[in-house]
Amino acid sequence: MSDAQNDTSAHEPAEGPGPKEPNPAWERLPRWEQRFRAPRVSLPDWAQDAPDRSLFVSNATGTYELYTWDRASGKQRQVTDRPNGTTDGVLTPDGGSVWWFSDTDGDEFGVWMRQPFEGGADEPAAPGLGPSYPAGLAIGRDGTAVIGRSTDEDGTTIHVVRPGAGPVEIYRHRESAGVGDLSRDGTLIALEHTEHGDAMHSALRVVRPDGSTVAELDDTEGGTKELGLSVLGFAPVAGDTRLLVGHQRRGRWEPMIWDPVAGTQTDLPVELPGDVGAEWYPDASALLVEHSFEARSELWRYEPGAEGPVRVETPAGTVSGATARPDGSVEYLWSSAAEPPVVRSTTGAVVLDPPGAKAPASEPVRDAWVEGPGGRVHALVQTPAAGEGPFPTVFEIHGGPTWHDSDAFASGPAAWIDHGFAVVRVNYRGSTGYGRAWTDALKHRVGLIELEDIAAVRDWAVESGLADPARLVLAGGSWGGYLTLLGLGTQPDAWALGLAAVPVADYVTAYHDEMEALKAMDRTLLGGTPEEVPERFEASSPLTYVDAVRAPVYISAGVNDPRCPIRQVENYVDRLAARGAVHEVYRYDAGHGSLVVEERIKQVRLELDFALRHLGKGEVAGPAS
Repeated sequence: MSDAQNDTSAHEPAEGPGPKEPNPAWERLPRWEQRFRAPRVSLPDWAQDAPDRSLFVSNATGTYELYTWDRASGKQRQVTDRPNGTTDGVLTPDGGSVWWFSDTDGDEFGVWMRQPFEGGADEPAAPGLGPSYPAGLAIGRDGTAVIGRSTDEDGTTIHVVRPGAGPVEIYRHRESAGVGDLSRDGTLIALEHTEHGDAMHSALRVVRPDGSTVAELDDTEGGTKELGLSVLGFAPVAGDTRLLVGHQRRGRWEPMIWDPVAGTQTDLPVELPGDVGAEWYPDASALLVEHSFEARSELWRYEPGAEGPVRVETPAGTVSGATARPDGSVEYLWSSAAEPPVVRSTTGAVVLDPPGAKAPASEPVRDAWVEGPGGRVHALVQTPAAGEGPFPTVFEIHGGPTWHDSDAFASGPAAWIDHGFAVVRVNYRGSTGYGRAWTDALKHRVGLIELEDIAAVRDWAVESGLADPARLVLAGGSWGGYLTLLGLGTQPDAWALGLAAVPVADYVTAYHDEMEALKAMDRTLLGGTPEEVPERFEASSPLTYVDAVRAPVYISAGVNDPRCPIRQVENYVDRLAARGAVHEVYRYDAGHGSLVVEERIKQVRLELDFALRHLGKGEVAGPAS
């Protein structure tokens, strides 16, 4: 463990960065390790009625945990301290308490705990509610909490918990649902649900705390249309019943204002080409608009009634989160592929500077647009600073699948670049950020569709001279790990090596073992259960093609993973072993990934070592010169 990880200044009053003392131990570390070890902080959340009280996540101790920050005094305090880390937490509106989710070793199944902001003993936040997967949380000013829960036995249930009283169930359904928001006065609860059976496109319902319905908004028309809605938040003003909602009526995500009490819907003239999200300014006088387009993002301010939004200046790259403060300033978490993340403010200040050494920069990305079978595919390409192609090339495939790679800092791809590899990241069909049709194209031929787009970009990379066709690595985690195993079996001549982290490997067994919300997603993607559409599950399962795999395979898996459970990974590994295929497996005691820095470094080192050995490039690079 480096000195930077042992730095305890994360618990002391915040100070400016100041000059740093030389740290020989840090300087001897390879640059790729420095990027993982360098302390980071998330965008601080703040209490609505006590804006000086904030909550953030940091890896300053070597494990990602929750921290409070009193902006008035500068004092920071570590809230959680668990072997496998903690990232899910929220402040009560008065800033008096921190609610945090307590699971077991990353299995995502647990209960909400509560701790005073100033410190003290943890206690169950909702006595009487047993462990579950979380399905949303909203906390009112009078201490009332609305808690969403998901279990295999009950589906989704939503409970109202008032101070001094036991939980009262107000909602139950087999399909996935969740808590969206609670109005400022606590009289309205916004829910997202998929009772129509389409887990990719939610409908909305606003209910009273007793569960009675106020209003419904369903753009799917009972599941006959693939149009989704999302809750962005109630207006943060007393007596204001307006709800900010995301919709897809024009083929992309856009905000509108819905008043479920008055029964009105107000379109907003935010004419931007990509997906648009928004949140209220604290006084509800304006909206902070987040615009994502072609793997970059930017911020705008929109005042209802104005002709259009006004740009909030941010550097080119990716804004991973933003919030408007009571003084009108905006704080945001920004990075680019080349520059590490930093929490900035429109005042020009760095909002929260973590202690210790800083992460080294990496290489910028360039865009590649490739014609694919379903339209133009966008890929992000990074190459080493020295040397010319063709390079050994890693196709680092993102998870989700409803996600997208962006021009944002990522330590994993940067590690490959340090070792002489080019890195290509493909926003295949199914990815977000390119319109509803692109995301929704991922149906029934699951996995095979994404691999068609990846193959088109692979052919371009080889033909353009970027990639060495004999040293192509297919890699990814979660859905990216799934596509890696599926690609090695369906495109066996295309790849020299495969690296799959926490993958779906045996789709049928994965379906039966995974958490309930993911079962609903799989039924949507494939059109039914394994018993109803067995041919689709078979066509989309890596296990179907395992005997065709020729390339060496490295697999890592968390033994407590509820998303890509370990049993289905073992089924795939057993098949590899039975035919003597070259493979290695690393199992670790956590869930769907790890929040422990040392563990993450170990996993990357194992992947690098496996690739370099089998591609004939030697060993993992030693300390930086």
